[in-house]
Amino acid sequence: MHVLLGLGLTLVASAAPGASAQPASSTAAQPVPRLAYEVLARRPHDSDAFTQGLQLDEHGTLFESTGLYGRSSLRAVDPSSGTVLRLVRLPDDRFGEGLALVGDRLIQLTWRSGEAYVWDAQSLEALEVIEYQGQGWGLCYDGKRLVMSDGSSSLTFRDPLTFAIVGSVDVTLEGKPLDDLNELECVDGSVWANVWHSDHIVRIDPATGVVEAILDLTDLLQPHPAATDAEDVLNGIAYDATTDRYLVTGKRWPQLIEIRLVEDSSSRVGERIP
Repeated sequence: MHVLLGLGLTLVASAAPGASAQPASSTAAQPVPRLAYEVLARRPHDSDAFTQGLQLDEHGTLFESTGLYGRSSLRAVDPSSGTVLRLVRLPDDRFGEGLALVGDRLIQLTWRSGEAYVWDAQSLEALEVIEYQGQGWGLCYDGKRLVMSDGSSSLTFRDPLTFAIVGSVDVTLEGKPLDDLNELECVDGSVWANVWHSDHIVRIDPATGVVEAILDLTDLLQPHPAATDAEDVLNGIAYDATTDRYLVTGKRWPQLIEIRLVEDSSSRVGERIP
């Protein structure tokens, strides 16, 4: 099931309140290329985990933030077996969201509570709670700044130590604002973002906000979990820099899937998000 088809133009039609649309440029007006990929492995994943954030460290440990009130958690997971190695639960009135690794600290957003939890990456011991304004959706660290989404078409840049806002950019797809930016992954100067209620991941230039490529994972998992529950959508990206591969999953998906991007020019010409 391709959830996006029922949304039509909603995906690109409007910006969040208060966001200013960027003028269309010759670059943004061009059809956005669609990337080809191949599946390398399918691994077990906890089908009760409402995945909101994924982060792989240099030692191969996968950290996962899960959501839902009364069920939110932070986990350290063996990505090969899906075994949960360590787990801490958030308070029942907190809804876990995006996750980023900064040095030896994990920063975990919450949805509407205006709080980011800071954890020791080794022990998952709570270190501090940072307050912020607005909703928290996705988070990644580009080596200098945190990049944060809030469900709108904007990305906010934050200081990794103080969480202070240091900038922002409006994201556009073919010249139009792209809303519902969700889980994020920073890779080699680009920002990858799940688009909520879709099977698409977009690659964004953080300097301009322009979507430069689309990764369409519509047929990645069949039967599609969202056929049973509309919220069980693709969400979760973790990049493995040692192998140049990606681990992706979704909310309450039974699999963690390893993929590799491949060169396939025939799949890139003139294709757009429906």
